[in-house]
Amino acid sequence: MCIMIFEQDAYVFEFEASVTSADKDWVSLDATAFYPGGGGQVHDLGKICGLGVTEVRRKGDDVIHNVPGHSLKVGDKIWCSVDWERRYDLMKGHTAEHLLFGSLKREVPDLNIVKIFISPESKYVIVDADVPWDSIKKAQEFVNSAIRDNLSVTKSTMSKDDPDIGDIRAKPERIEGDLMTVVEIGDVDVAACSGIHVRETGEIVALLVDRKVSAGKDGVAIHFRIGDDAISRSMELSNVCLQMIETLGTKPEDAVKASYNIKHEAETKAAQLRTAVSRLIADLRPETVNGVSVYSGIFDTDDRSTMTDAAEKIKNGGGVAVLLAKSETLSVFLSSGTKNVDCSKVLKDAAAKVGGRGGGKPDFAQGGVPDVSVAETLMNDIVAAVRNSLA
Repeated sequence: MCIMIFEQDAYVFEFEASVTSADKDWVSLDATAFYPGGGGQVHDLGKICGLGVTEVRRKGDDVIHNVPGHSLKVGDKIWCSVDWERRYDLMKGHTAEHLLFGSLKREVPDLNIVKIFISPESKYVIVDADVPWDSIKKAQEFVNSAIRDNLSVTKSTMSKDDPDIGDIRAKPERIEGDLMTVVEIGDVDVAACSGIHVRETGEIVALLVDRKVSAGKDGVAIHFRIGDDAISRSMELSNVCLQMIETLGTKPEDAVKASYNIKHEAETKAAQLRTAVSRLIADLRPETVNGVSVYSGIFDTDDRSTMTDAAEKIKNGGGVAVLLAKSETLSVFLSSGTKNVDCSKVLKDAAAKVGGRGGGKPDFAQGGVPDVSVAETLMNDIVAAVRNSLA
């Protein structure tokens, strides 16, 4: 059985150990400070005998280390070192996540955690509902207050049958065995967690939530930064916001309202444009080629959905649609309700002549051309190819 040094003292990052097994690139030791990952935190990296440790996994009561190119043998006494700067960043990030989610839940009591991810490159918590920015602001203020107070972070164990388990954030069904590790941060947060953490909240320095994005069916991912990275990012975002406020010509306290008004105005104009384009397409007078109606037109729009819907409608009616949309580039939509026209081949050949690309299915194809000035030429080439196919 391997002694898990990281469970006893997460600040130990150099140690001596003996090799207990060596299977290809994988090495087991009688003791290790390498954290194998867990609770959303990625595994440690470092060196064993000067060779890079690229992966660490827990295997039952053992921890195995991937050390490519090693020549270690069972019984070898070796010197090991964990990448401390990386490890310390992960410890601070994991502790900060506890504070952040606990603070978010104070603001939104029904909020549940779905998943966390803590790595050097990205730190986020996925929750099962959107959280208003006002609530995030209050949660951040609480977290940074706890950081300034330099609260103690302690670990203990608790039975899953303990009557006090309802007082902590825990999912006993996910924990193996009868005992679970509980992490307590001062008097502000207590949660079940087997990860590694700092000893005092002051080590985190600062926390900043810098974005939230959809996590699909899982909910919303709230991304955060810590330490000097949080401070640097907050300055960047502050500068961006000040530039936006200057551009809007408004006061800082009115900037959000002003941006909402601009967004609403843009959405209204976009809706009006969609309606106008739809009417123009509906007013197209087709050319009849051997009994097939061929509709063609060039429109100033970047609304691909309107063009797609119109092309589909014409196809379903048995006709052929050659629709071009001009914006920064030229988009082409070609559909056919007859098997005599191979839309994919026609569009691919025509687009290639003017430096564009196209493809799709025989009954519906789409493409694009960087140069909008060739719109008329491209339209004429496609319509001519359609006529030949229907002849």
